[in-house]
Amino acid sequence: MRGSRSQWFALIMVLVLLLGLLAGCGQPAAAPADAEADASLVDDVLKAGKLRVGLDFFVPWVAKDKEGNLIDFEVDVATKVAEDMGVEVEFVPTEWSGIIPALLTGKFDVIIGSMSITAERALKVNFTDPYSWSGIDLVVNKNMLPNVTSLEELNKSDVIVAVRLGATPAQAAAKYLPNAELHQFDTDEAVLQDVLNGNAHVGISSSPTPAFWAADYPDTLYRPLGGEMLMMQPAGFALRKGDADALAFFNAWIVANQEWLREREAYWFESKEWEPLLGE
Repeated sequence: MRGSRSQWFALIMVLVLLLGLLAGCGQPAAAPADAEADASLVDDVLKAGKLRVGLDFFVPWVAKDKEGNLIDFEVDVATKVAEDMGVEVEFVPTEWSGIIPALLTGKFDVIIGSMSITAERALKVNFTDPYSWSGIDLVVNKNMLPNVTSLEELNKSDVIVAVRLGATPAQAAAKYLPNAELHQFDTDEAVLQDVLNGNAHVGISSSPTPAFWAADYPDTLYRPLGGEMLMMQPAGFALRKGDADALAFFNAWIVANQEWLREREAYWFESKEWEPLLGE
């Protein structure tokens, strides 16, 4: 049975306290200076009455509806986090290539944008436990390369691969197709157009986007690997380092909302019921 917003928030805070107690077992007493440490992000958000969320446009993770309102999976997630905290949500759209620097300079409180958890990124930010998993998939322009059945056929210097700048698909391309030439863009829409226009042979993106592309343009695009993914990647919320309380809170929220998260994933990633909502 779905509880009230205040009940949900109380439950999550209990989980936070329990996690804190478990983490503290067997540890020496904190130095007096620790009591004067900066307030947690959670305290700041509650005082401000607002959770500021950084994200980038990436259908079906983040998009606009016909009225210009933000919709899609990450918007649902961020909105529910804020609701369960009893605060408003403020979205701060930010180009993906600059989203971590924007977080670190305080332009928003947290990144909730299906950011893949990687060791390189973890040198700069703290990640929560995974709240979502996505595969990395690809499409091929059938007019340029009509009968590809393996990655080996694409790993050549005369093959051009389009990817989104700074995103995990770019890392996947460098890992699995190191001999190919990369075209990098700020948006997935530009990646798609590059392949449709015949400027690139291959487009790589997070699943389910390539499957949607192939279904929308069956005369031009196909998925040479069928349903097989190049790789699977966990996604977490990204936070500034040094705030154990905020990290514990968001981890507790993820634990408490597993069923709801799976429902939202099924809606946004396993169907296209939402497509009529999209703006131009």
